[in-house]
Amino acid sequence: MTFRRKVAWTVIAGVLAGLLWLVGAYQLFHNPPHATPQRTDAIVVLGGMSDERLPVGLSLREQLDIPDLVVVTTGLPANAGSDEYCQTHDGDAHLDCFRPDPLNTRGEAVRLRELAAERGWKSVTVVTSDYHVLRAGTLMKQCIAADVQMVGTEPQLSPAGWLWRFVVETGGLFDVWIRPEC
Repeated sequence: MTFRRKVAWTVIAGVLAGLLWLVGAYQLFHNPPHATPQRTDAIVVLGGMSDERLPVGLSLREQLDIPDLVVVTTGLPANAGSDEYCQTHDGDAHLDCFRPDPLNTRGEAVRLRELAAERGWKSVTVVTSDYHVLRAGTLMKQCIAADVQMVGTEPQLSPAGWLWRFVVETGGLFDVWIRPEC
């Protein structure tokens, strides 16, 4: 086989692998399965993309008559709505707001594990963006003894934004599988 043929086959194999990854990423992160939300002991709104996540969490709280609400604060621009909600509703006995340490999904899962144990929650509904459902759900289920129900929200991303999320979530999912501990 000539050098050119080897290069051509390598390029073809690389393109095919990239297309397979793209199809898989689309299914896992853009089009995850959506379960019908059921009543749980608490609603948890993860940090980031609060304009999309917080309204869904508040709506589910009302629809399913779930008293306890947990909202993650970050102090970052994409989470301004949740941060403001926590400030304006300070004093609500059924509202827990916290800033995770570290400021990532693993930090959120560790704190939620503590809250679930403190409050005796047997089940929680976690609200996050569709692209984050698989990775966050995997991590939450590894860390929290309560049953975890994931609810995805639909982000408005450009094609380039989706591609970036596919890359980030693929890497994050491998991290959760390799380091499953909280």
